Amino acid sequence: MSRSAEPSGALRLEDVQVGDVLPPRTVHVDRARLVQYAGASLDLNPIHWDEHSARAVGLPDVIAHGMFTFGAAVEIVSDWVGDPGRILECGTKFVGQVVVPRDGGADVEVSAVVKSVDPDLRRATVEVTATCGGGKVLGRTPVVVALA
Repeated sequence: MSRSAEPSGALRLEDVQVGDVLPPRTVHVDRARLVQYAGASLDLNPIHWDEHSARAVGLPDVIAHGMFTFGAAVEIVSDWVGDPGRILECGTKFVGQVVVPRDGGADVEVSAVVKSVDPDLRRATVEVTATCGGGKVLGRTPVVVALA
């Protein structure tokens, strides 16, 4: 795509530096969101929506889908870069659970920082961090994005 064809709101290489901190966000998770995600993803494992099933396998309560948590966390980067299609690579290691009680749900705190910028490839690598209840739920979570 030529520079003149870039969307006007596309994040430009010149505007990104190592150490830039993305605006943090809180993702609220409740049982209704988990049921919706289960239907959309076809991951109907009852540990994600039924506390009796979750406790029967030794969990403290219903837990959020790992991929739901990962997707919700990476959204911080897609919003920042202006287009989810600019995400070139992403991955994570699941290191904790998002326990979602019936009353009140749970909050996942998401933050991110630019770790590297490659001016030749016009790419940046952003490291995402996600915690819930003070504990990490995602381990190393690099996201590589294309910059205009």
